[in-house]
Amino acid sequence: MTQPLLQARDVHAWYGSSHVLHGIDIEIGAGQTLGLLGRNGMGKSTLIRSLLGHVAQREGQIAFAGVNVSHARPHEIARLGVAYVPEGRGVFPNLSVRENLVMAARRARDGRNDWSFDRVLETFPRLAQRLGHLGGQLSGGEQQMLSIGRALMTHPELLILDEATEGLAPLIVAEIWRVIRQIQGSGIATLIVDRDYRKVLSHTDRAVILEKGSVVAADASAVLLQDTQTLAARLGV
Repeated sequence: MTQPLLQARDVHAWYGSSHVLHGIDIEIGAGQTLGLLGRNGMGKSTLIRSLLGHVAQREGQIAFAGVNVSHARPHEIARLGVAYVPEGRGVFPNLSVRENLVMAARRARDGRNDWSFDRVLETFPRLAQRLGHLGGQLSGGEQQMLSIGRALMTHPELLILDEATEGLAPLIVAEIWRVIRQIQGSGIATLIVDRDYRKVLSHTDRAVILEKGSVVAADASAVLLQDTQTLAARLGV
């Protein structure tokens, strides 16, 4: 069997004395797309932060591209080819659009430069029109485009999107999902969190539903999309 790109086994996490994650297992194959679903406060962001090494109190086995990163620091995990588009976007407000993009640029581990500065601007024409604007001057949708573009310029093997379209206007939401499709078509694996479960399930290969820090459902996205009983019970839809 082909080794998964990301494999997490029996992951637990705590914030102080609060036990947030309870033995979670997930995996993502190279080029695969995984949706992470659940109501607010069920552990989605904590799981992402644990996979990225941001949660200090964590246990379990986490491997990326065959490398054990269970106790790795965030920058070490990033260097292996993991990019993160955080909830809140994480744009540097006092840097220009150009500076936000260029500061992250690096070639892929094998030397490829598929996601060059020019390609990112072709993907997000709106950014090309605002290269001199500061990050803090952009609209929410433009900041999300900038955050995704910056992540792509690191040439990740896995792109993690936390709340990919939260608070954005419908036209911008449609644009973001279009770009996500394009990213997936380029062979980059993706882990997507978004409140619109229908969009997540229609843009992913598999999905996992969390409830109170545990996996309560995991299946092919097409199967879960038809399982209205589980969706109603677990997501409150």
